[in-house]
Amino acid sequence: MERFVPIRPLGHGAFGGVYLAYHVDLDIVAVKLIKKNRYHKQEREWNSAIQLTSKQDSCPFILQYKEYDYNRKCDVIITEYANFKTLDIITKQPDIPLPTYTLRALMKQILEGTRIIHASGLVHRDIKCDNILLHSPPGTGRVYVKIADFGLAKSEDQNSERFYIAGTLPYWV
Repeated sequence: MERFVPIRPLGHGAFGGVYLAYHVDLDIVAVKLIKKNRYHKQEREWNSAIQLTSKQDSCPFILQYKEYDYNRKCDVIITEYANFKTLDIITKQPDIPLPTYTLRALMKQILEGTRIIHASGLVHRDIKCDNILLHSPPGTGRVYVKIADFGLAKSEDQNSERFYIAGTLPYWV
């Protein structure tokens, strides 16, 4: 796993930090460093998420996991790099008008990604703007969503508590 060189921090969350990095085999990637003591009960779900997203025919609307290493004090998960920010750049800047067809396209991508996650037997449990990344493949002029952060995901067979609150606390405006 020493085949990557950190470039700069991208962000941090409840489980650890994310860094932009250069990987000798994969080029530019995102590297998530996860504190083991923060998620020890989640390892099964991380494994399920990694298996789901590392398949070649994986859904293009789910952030693809490339490599992982659980043999450290701080676990390392390497994913593809989504080169735009999160969906928040759209929701927190209402002065930037977006055509309805663009919003529909983004919503369809989010729903398709969620459908694939559920079809694989996982429940994400933390879908929010911060966990929807935006990516524009160089030279395409298109923007795609990438559902990310499976830190609170559960297998459907473990999700028996139907009214359990997980993820970001609800809020009302």
